[in-house]
Amino acid sequence: MAGDFSLLDGDAALSREEVLSLTATQRVEFYEGGVSHYSVGGAYSYTYAGGGTAFGRFQVGSDGVVCVDFRNGRHRCDQFVHSHGRVVMITEDGQRFPIRP
Repeated sequence: MAGDFSLLDGDAALSREEVLSLTATQRVEFYEGGVSHYSVGGAYSYTYAGGGTAFGRFQVGSDGVVCVDFRNGRHRCDQFVHSHGRVVMITEDGQRFPIRP
């Protein structure tokens, strides 16, 4: 579903099943304060730490990569990895966002 992601030593990509389990909790909170919400029906929203929300639809590929089509026409894919004892979301442009347990 997406291109290559910049993995670091110690990163292990989550499987599709692990990502489905993670998104099934419906709420993924990041240390910087943002929160992703995943709906069983494929609806997605991201609430920014400073306020404001972006809405879209998501799907999880066979490789575990999550791609979101936003209502504003933007598109983004992310990969979740286990990295040194925590789960981290990596964006296509290489940004890394650790997830709160």
